Amino acid sequence: MRISRYLIGAALMAPAPALAGQAEVATRPGNAGAVAIEIARQTSSSIVILDSALAARPVPEIRGRFDAAEAVRRLARAAGGRAVATGPMAWRIEPAAVRPAKLSRAVQPHEPDGGRAAIDAPPEPIVVIATKRDLTLDQVAGQVAVLDGGALEAGGVGGTEKITQQLATVASTHLGSGRNKLFIRGIADSSFTGPTQATVGQYLGDLRLTYNAPDPDLRLSDMARVEVLEGPQGTLYGAGSLGGIIRLVPNAPQLDMTSFSGTLGGSLTQHGAASGDAGAVINLPLVQDTAALRGTFDAMRLGGYIDKPLLGRRNANRTDILGGRLALRIDPVPGWQVEVLALGQSTDTADSQYADRDGPALENAARVPESAHADYAMGQIVVSGRIGAVRLRSTTGLVRQTLRENYDASLPEGNPRLFTQTNRTRMVANETRLWMPERGGFSWLAGMSFTHNEATLSRLITAEVVRSATAGVRNVTDEATFYGEASLRLAAPLVATAGGRVTWSRLGGEGEDIRPEVIMAYATSGITAQRTQTTVLPSFALHLALASHSALYLRYQEGFRPGGLAIEGDYVRRFRDDRTQTFELGARRGSRGQGAFDLAMSLSYTQWQDIQADFIDVTGLPSTANIGDGRIWTASLSGGARVLPGLRMEAGFAWNRSKVDKPALPLALLAARAMQVPNIANVAARMGVTWDEGLGGDVRLQAQGWASYVGRSRLGVGPELGAAQGDYFDSGISARIGTPLFGVTVGLTNIADQRGNRFALGTPFGTGREQVTPLRPRTLRIGVDTTF
Repeated sequence: MRISRYLIGAALMAPAPALAGQAEVATRPGNAGAVAIEIARQTSSSIVILDSALAARPVPEIRGRFDAAEAVRRLARAAGGRAVATGPMAWRIEPAAVRPAKLSRAVQPHEPDGGRAAIDAPPEPIVVIATKRDLTLDQVAGQVAVLDGGALEAGGVGGTEKITQQLATVASTHLGSGRNKLFIRGIADSSFTGPTQATVGQYLGDLRLTYNAPDPDLRLSDMARVEVLEGPQGTLYGAGSLGGIIRLVPNAPQLDMTSFSGTLGGSLTQHGAASGDAGAVINLPLVQDTAALRGTFDAMRLGGYIDKPLLGRRNANRTDILGGRLALRIDPVPGWQVEVLALGQSTDTADSQYADRDGPALENAARVPESAHADYAMGQIVVSGRIGAVRLRSTTGLVRQTLRENYDASLPEGNPRLFTQTNRTRMVANETRLWMPERGGFSWLAGMSFTHNEATLSRLITAEVVRSATAGVRNVTDEATFYGEASLRLAAPLVATAGGRVTWSRLGGEGEDIRPEVIMAYATSGITAQRTQTTVLPSFALHLALASHSALYLRYQEGFRPGGLAIEGDYVRRFRDDRTQTFELGARRGSRGQGAFDLAMSLSYTQWQDIQADFIDVTGLPSTANIGDGRIWTASLSGGARVLPGLRMEAGFAWNRSKVDKPALPLALLAARAMQVPNIANVAARMGVTWDEGLGGDVRLQAQGWASYVGRSRLGVGPELGAAQGDYFDSGISARIGTPLFGVTVGLTNIADQRGNRFALGTPFGTGREQVTPLRPRTLRIGVDTTF
């Protein structure tokens, strides 16, 4: 009988009690019986599953360092069973009273009821993959947020706004999907998508999404989870992680399960047009226990809500998003895995989403259509495995990203003019790393990476039938890096970690579409820039475990961004690299969304040299320069509590105080001797609630609600960008009723129908027109989802 195989296989490694203790557990996704055999071998324990239906249930991978009892409890919970101890190192897993939730993602710790229906077990350890050493959350010296993929899909699949809605420390500009910049912990640079590298590193798996291009706003569908590490993260992630990193972790293909899930939704927006969305996920095993394919497809139309009376257009700012992801997984031999992933997304925006500050609500007096189009494509291959106790992972990928934006550049008394800016980015990258989990109180990580990035920024002004190219620029960056980190347990509760990163960069570039007389004038100095530099980023941290799931930490970390070439008027000039040094003190109790209570707090101080930021030059075009040195104080507090069975509340608060105290530009441009770093609110706060209640049988009611406040901030540098923004409330609620196989969802966003001002820039050429970017008006969505 097949069940006999599980009984015999799981008991083959029956241990002596002396072998009890923590072990490294790493299993492949599969049915519960097969995973039980892997856990039994890795922990030297005996695990018996008598029920054949339970043994056949699919479970995700189980990874981490814990004792055999916790590994068995985790397996039981994933399968929807309960673990019963039958000896010192022996367990029986039997069915629980209820069936398990559908397996559309890896089992995560943020289940609304904490998993109490499946098994009464302590919270599972969260393995933070973004640490690159598979540390559990309790071992990380820093602020980490792990967002459950299923929770991010509540109320319909979305993009980066789903992350900003859940975390008070993450902010974004609001030019439109595929055009925004993300900021974490008060580290913000500019409003535009120019040549500067982002301050937040965005990753899909181990491959960076972009280098010096905007957030592609990928659809967060079929994600296992999203990890957010507050920065800097220079040692592990290098350039462009001043504020931190956001890591998307998609669900891996399942080797032994064929499944399909789909969603369909429709939305109505007050004062605007209707919207619709659809999505599908399919998983196909190709070779039993060896290869599988997983595909994801998303389509969305966001109806417009901004009117352009001068063009006779209503609800002009429609956005269409079409994207998909295809992943192939191959396990050629035990302990080794090859993953191939291809991803693409196209975002087409018919017009801009800003309005006139002093005009009628939700109206824009622009005289030309201001459309935008963004294309994003990525391919990557990942090889991972073990060499004895050492683990290896190597990722190689290609990225192509193109963004074309149109702005109204009409003069008040002149003919209509259209300004077009196109940003083309091409990147090739590889990272290979080795690491060893803690053995004898010592663990280490060593890696190397190479990145080649080429970005071309071109500009064109169209007036009636006449087109004229303005100055453009091409930046080329090559980076070769070696990095390492090691941890030593100084005492049972105290761990010291030190690390470093050495990056060799070759920076090059040249101006494009430069007028001949300008080329002649600058022939001696040259518009082409070639230079090399070496950057060293040290880090240090102390982590003190106070009690179970409670800790204090102290850390020092550095970050940097390389310089490049920027456009100013008809000229191209160089801007320098910038650098941060951050000191942070923090404490943590429990894990977000787990247990009866959790709390996290931190206080950080950042020194920022040669800040790269954008301003409006004398010709009215955006440009980039080093604006000077500054400092940033940041405090954050977040926590949650289970108020009643099935009911959980959480809250978060972030405070930022920033100042550019050593400006490098003329005071006439800065308008003050000291000014706030742009685009970061002085305060941000959020409250949320989740409710999960069984209604009988497999039917459950799950609901989520949230409300947030974003404080005041300044748009940018200089008088032209000195407008205030922010100071608004936002809110939303969604509920799902149904079984794991079918459900109906109802959601409502911007409940109070607030206008607000999320971002004060629509076009940099808005002479005489003050602008605001209102929130999407109150929107009702109804959707259905199914799995089989």
